[in-house]
Amino acid sequence: MFANRTRHSSRLAALSAGIVIALVGCQSKKEPEAPAAPVLEGQVDIIAWPGYIERGDTDAAYDWVKPFEAKTACKVNVKTAGTSDEMVSLMTQGGYDLVTASGDASLRLIRGGTVQAIDVARVPSYSSVDERLREAAWHFVDGKHYGVPYTWGPNVLMYNTKAFKEAPTSWAVVFEPMKYSDGKSNKGRVQAYDGAIYIADAALYLKTKQPDLAITDPFALNEAQYAAALGVLRKQHPLVHRYWHDANVQVQDFTNEGVVASGSWPFQANTLAFNSQPIASTVPVEGATGWADTTMLSATAAHPNCAYEWMEWSISPKVQGDVSAWFGSVPAVPAACAGNALLGDTGCATNGFENFSKIWFWRTPEGACAGGECVPYSRWSTDYVAIMGGR
Repeated sequence: MFANRTRHSSRLAALSAGIVIALVGCQSKKEPEAPAAPVLEGQVDIIAWPGYIERGDTDAAYDWVKPFEAKTACKVNVKTAGTSDEMVSLMTQGGYDLVTASGDASLRLIRGGTVQAIDVARVPSYSSVDERLREAAWHFVDGKHYGVPYTWGPNVLMYNTKAFKEAPTSWAVVFEPMKYSDGKSNKGRVQAYDGAIYIADAALYLKTKQPDLAITDPFALNEAQYAAALGVLRKQHPLVHRYWHDANVQVQDFTNEGVVASGSWPFQANTLAFNSQPIASTVPVEGATGWADTTMLSATAAHPNCAYEWMEWSISPKVQGDVSAWFGSVPAVPAACAGNALLGDTGCATNGFENFSKIWFWRTPEGACAGGECVPYSRWSTDYVAIMGGR
């Protein structure tokens, strides 16, 4: 009797254990719950270059803000900035979530802890970005992504076709005193960029003009190379009508103030051509500097979830094509080069998609460089202010 009870009890214990194991097994096979969608904060505050974030105010066809706001309920607030120095200053002060930073600002923002590394898993379309940009040195640092590429292009030589019978072939027309083909001096008819990174444009000009200087990288200059570039800019100073940083002011100067030659962006050239001005642009034999801009996330972003939504939105093919058509730039997403009504199927070729390797993209000059000791950006900034002041 006792033995039977013992065996019965053993069977019950075994059965109970089996049930527990089975229940545990069933629980282990249960699908994990999907993480809750992030709560969107209702707005995103962005610092951007002029023309980068349009809501149809200038031309109803160019609007990639209102559709985003309708989709996400994140209101887009934009502060435009005319130089990278201004962007760095504004981001350092705080109060913004994102910035469309060029390469001469991005490393400063990263080194200063002003922006944070992003989780590309939260930007599902990141794999669609041009492979030439995915891990570019100005935003991919120490194995971390510090933003999402947005758009890129060259700093073109913009000129008035009435002053030049043929397209100028060298940057000498803005750096050296001379008469143009209309028989008039270039003094007071030239503009230069109001940003210390413009020193690289002078260095690029010297790279061809004075090969004995052995300039290999216009953003990595030793003392002798740097001094020569400053010499070019001091010689240029008496020619300069204005050191420009506001794209719209430059458009007005080419329209009304007799300015006929300057480094510029495709945005201004497109705007002037649209307004039937006698303006064209070219990339001279020395090549050109340029910009590959990255949407970067503030280290203290108050609206990070709306910011991530914008970063994903910003690289959709429709937005990429529209931005490039409006600004005259090249999409960071190659898929945008086909099927966009505004850009057209030849827009990427026209805007220079194949010229990537010919452009020296803006990059923050640092003291430590491949050639050894180079002049850091702090010196560039101080010295260029002096040059603009005639010193």
